[in-house]
Order: sequence, then C-alpha cells, then structure tokens
Amino acid sequence: MTRRVRDVMSPGAVAVEPMTTLERAAYVMREQNVGDVLVAYDCDLFGVLTDRDIVIRAVAEGRDPHEATVGSVCTRPPVVTLAPEDTTDHAVELMRRYAVRRLPVVEHGGCPVGMVSLGDLAATEDPHSALADISNADPNR
Repeated sequence: MTRRVRDVMSPGAVAVEPMTTLERAAYVMREQNVGDVLVAYDCDLFGVLTDRDIVIRAVAEGRDPHEATVGSVCTRPPVVTLAPEDTTDHAVELMRRYAVRRLPVVEHGGCPVGMVSLGDLAATEDPHSALADISNADPNR
C-alpha cells in the first residue's frame, strides 16, 4: 500500500530565521531535541541547518557562533522538499538520489509544515526494524 508523506512525517518542523545566530540555533536544537532546523522567513524556505553544518561549516572554519548567522552556513536552495501528498516511495527516491536522511515537507505555497526522515520511512515499512528503533531513540534522525 502506498502511503503519503503526511501520514509519516513529523509535523511542525522547528524553524529559525536566516539572521539567527548559530549559538541561538544550537540552543533551539538542544531545547527541541532535534538535529536540524529549517531556515525560513515567514513561509519562504531559505535553507536547512544541521548540527553537522554548525560543526563543519562554522566551528571548524573558526567562525564565531555568537556572531555568525544560520543564513551564512545553512544548505541553501535548491533545497529538496516534499509535499504532504507525495508518496513515501517518492521520499525514498529523493533521499537516495540526493544522499540525505531528512527532507522538509512544504505546502504548495512553500510554507514548511514538517520533516520526514529516513527513520520515519523505516518505521512505516517495518516498525521492528533496527533503523526504526534507532531513529525513534535518536532525536537527530
């Protein structure tokens, strides 16, 4: 049975604005227990910032997390996204093609409404799979 992304996604993705400092974004990630945030201004998706982006693109380059902004470090368009009505098969295809573990879910107007992760998809196919168990235990799935 083909499922829709809206049935498996984590609704209400955490978002910050492009001018947010990396320090503040890291704080938000910790408080929300997530490994990534969407970078958005109103309903315009600007990019995606992961905890790895903070480490590899900022800290390792000597940027000051108190001053550097998420807009200067995040993965920027074209950001691969899904619509809530897309199929989970399409989500898997995009994750394979672009070698990513998470995809933002946006409505037709571009407004972010959630995230779908590899773990979400694994839990859908086999709730007892090791990936589903790890993903459900790991907030950075």
